[in-house]
Amino acid sequence: MNAAIPFLPLLILAIATIVIATAVLVLSGVILSKLKPNNPQSSKLEPYECGVPPQQQGARHRYSVQFYLVAMLFILFDVEAAFLFPWAANFRNAPETFGIMVLFLATLLLGYVYALGKGALDWEK
Repeated sequence: MNAAIPFLPLLILAIATIVIATAVLVLSGVILSKLKPNNPQSSKLEPYECGVPPQQQGARHRYSVQFYLVAMLFILFDVEAAFLFPWAANFRNAPETFGIMVLFLATLLLGYVYALGKGALDWEK
């Protein structure tokens, strides 16, 4: 028996996926180019910021490092808090794992206190 025969359905699926995705992209481009009007004006090409004229030219502006620090801390503590869900879902075995969860929460609290002590969450810096 040929070794490629078991993978024939997978090959057909891959080819069908590529053909359908390409067809959808091409058709959407053709249809949209026919439907949308092409009348650019300077007022239409300006960025819209809630009815307020843009404060600076271009869409790029610098964010404070504090913004990224808070975002990273949010991701860190959010992921750590997500580890609580499996423990809560398996609460029947919670007495056996209670000590481990207390240690985990203590580590989480220690990291939070450290971040507060370093002023990582202070917006007025």
